[in-house]
Amino acid sequence: MVGGKTVIGKKILTKLIVIALAITIIIPMNLRPAAAEDVLDIKAKAAILVDANSGKILYEKNSKAPLPIASMSKMMTEYLVNEAVKNGKISWDDKVTVSDYAHKISQNTGLSNVPLELGGQYTVKELYEAAAIYSANGATIALAEKIGGSEKNFVQLMNDKAKKLGLGDVKFVNATGLVNKDLQGMQPEGTSLTDENIMSANGVAKLAYNLIKTYPEVLQTSSIPKKTFQEGGKYPVKMDNWNWMLPGLVFQYPGMDGLKTGSTDSAGFCFTGTAKRDGQRYITVVMGANSYNSRFSETAKLMDYGFSNFEKVTLVSKGQTVKGNKTVKVVKGKDKEVKVVAKDDVTLAIKRGEAKNYKATVQLSGKSIDKNGNIKAPIKKGTKVGQIVVKSSKNEDLGFINTNNQSYDLVVDKSVDKANWLVLSFRGIGSFFGNLWDSIVGGIGGLFK
Repeated sequence: MVGGKTVIGKKILTKLIVIALAITIIIPMNLRPAAAEDVLDIKAKAAILVDANSGKILYEKNSKAPLPIASMSKMMTEYLVNEAVKNGKISWDDKVTVSDYAHKISQNTGLSNVPLELGGQYTVKELYEAAAIYSANGATIALAEKIGGSEKNFVQLMNDKAKKLGLGDVKFVNATGLVNKDLQGMQPEGTSLTDENIMSANGVAKLAYNLIKTYPEVLQTSSIPKKTFQEGGKYPVKMDNWNWMLPGLVFQYPGMDGLKTGSTDSAGFCFTGTAKRDGQRYITVVMGANSYNSRFSETAKLMDYGFSNFEKVTLVSKGQTVKGNKTVKVVKGKDKEVKVVAKDDVTLAIKRGEAKNYKATVQLSGKSIDKNGNIKAPIKKGTKVGQIVVKSSKNEDLGFINTNNQSYDLVVDKSVDKANWLVLSFRGIGSFFGNLWDSIVGGIGGLFK
């Protein structure tokens, strides 16, 4: 019997061990959110996929790690050039005189360049196209000197803008994205020979997102596959866009129209891409790919994942109210309440079949809202009175490029004038008697309990 009990005991113990092992294996697998990067197996140091409409992050791999960004830096140069044009500081037709520094760098055939004449004059537009299409480094320096007075001053503008845009852990040391040792000892004052521009894939994506949102016309230039620099001039140069995913080029991808490549020994092969199909645009960033070609093949993986697995979903249409938050009380207004509606469509890319996991809620805020959450009269139609915030109930949701939850402007759908003293007086009297009547009814009712 003792031996039998021992055998039975061992069998029970074995079963318990098997069950315990099964539980430890199965439960974590069920609880662990499925990582998109495990599905895509992106061959790069870092990568990210973003919905260009809402800034929603759809995939990321090591996206917060600061890494060298090489010539993707020129997107910030593009941003500042467009900003200077918009603000009237420069115009596209302004002439830029080439300095000794810009000239020497432009003559380096080991770098991407269009040769510039010392003291020669080129329009802002010509230099901008050379930088955006052909990643011309000398042209980029000439633009930086035009806007900042010196590359050092321009680099300060780059870092200031990065901070304003919230690009995270960023370090700009030059306008081009080259390693400083390639600047022939002329690198900006205060930087070392080993310095280079640093940013995360998340930061690069955010820069691209803001660039396209603020200056969508940049895509008109970035989408040009081939162009001749100074066509008809003394030294014309054929420029083939380094973005080989543009239509007609080696790795052409449907809808691709930007944005910027980059490569150095330390950065590896990098690419910020953007493509639009059927009204949906995505932004991708690949950093530290293994080869010139692989940055494009990995980008194609990201784009395919976006276009195949996500759909454009409008949670609240422009001019519509949010479910459960149709009106807000107006204090001292001719109308006692007013509808609050979406200023624009609340639209984002959501994985197919998962729209039910997303909810739009209202958050009232601003100078038109009092401490009790009421709207203060008078107020004009279209005045912002808060935000519509979009949240996902799923733990594995990756959030948005700017915040964990995206917000959209909430506005009033009509003007409400302030009520005159007579109306307010009658309302006060009515409220007094209404409260008095409620008290009497309540008191009488209490007698019969």
